[in-house]
Amino acid sequence: MDRPYIICHMVTSLDGKVTGDFLFSPECEKATEIYYDINRNTKADGFICGRVTMQGSFTDGRYPDLSAYEPRKHGCGLRMDFMTDDMTGFYAVAFDPKGRLGWKSNRIIDPDGDPGYDGAQIIEVLTEQADERYLTYLEEMEIPYIFAGESEIDVDFALSKLKNIIGIRTLLLEGGSIINGSFQRADAIDELSLVTAPVVAGKEDKPLFMNSNVSNFELIKSETKDGVLILNYKRK
Repeated sequence: MDRPYIICHMVTSLDGKVTGDFLFSPECEKATEIYYDINRNTKADGFICGRVTMQGSFTDGRYPDLSAYEPRKHGCGLRMDFMTDDMTGFYAVAFDPKGRLGWKSNRIIDPDGDPGYDGAQIIEVLTEQADERYLTYLEEMEIPYIFAGESEIDVDFALSKLKNIIGIRTLLLEGGSIINGSFQRADAIDELSLVTAPVVAGKEDKPLFMNSNVSNFELIKSETKDGVLILNYKRK
């Protein structure tokens, strides 16, 4: 397999939603605790999130001020991937097509020091739409980046680079709906790890996969803990 093994790990409502106010309800607290415990104990090389999730969870909604940066020009008009000399082996992969995330550091700083996230080296996955000044910003922040697509991220191409350039073998895909859907449509999800809270979400809340295709999975494990259903599926 010319890409990392992908485990989609999410908290869901009973009706299969993954984002919304239900996540902050008392009925969801135990499911969230179990979710983070599974995250800490899964032996993965890192995790993947889309721009919106990364922005909400790790950058406090910050956008970088690019006015102080000169555009990064590469030879022959080509945009080149950027790697640092000190790669940690534990990664936070951000699918950020246009380059919008304003990072405080080149590593995730988790306020609680959660070992499932804290210290993960950030890797930006970009498209050709990213501002050249953003590339300079990332390089000065010592944040590695790769290109994978012109206007939309090519999931297969991105994953191939993550494996063959960086050496990533296993990743947790942790949402949200848009990036989950893009991986599902690319047939790039090998396993589902779902922690189902005993609550029904609201009508505006987002599903596990946005714009999904039909695909088949096989249940390999199920258990309940403190009233929470934990399900594991593998792709058929």
